Amino acid sequence: MDAVPTWLLVITAVIVGLLIWRVGIGVLRSLTGEGARREKPEVEDVEGLEVFLVCNECGTEFRVTRLGELQIPRHCGEPMQVVRRPAVG
Repeated sequence: MDAVPTWLLVITAVIVGLLIWRVGIGVLRSLTGEGARREKPEVEDVEGLEVFLVCNECGTEFRVTRLGELQIPRHCGEPMQVVRRPAVG
């Protein structure tokens, strides 16, 4: 039975190593969102719309004056609710 040449084993090991590295980097990018390159939304002034983020647990409110990429914050361990009220005046 002929043995596999050493040079073939080395090349195969390098190719398998590169493949494992590439798949690992792809998985990490998909988990962190780095792989999706999106344009950042333009900041919009919404001060006149009376938009608030309200905590249902304790009643804390944050007034939203500018919208970009909205990420709902957490307060008291729960996501805050977006509430739009009629403009006063």
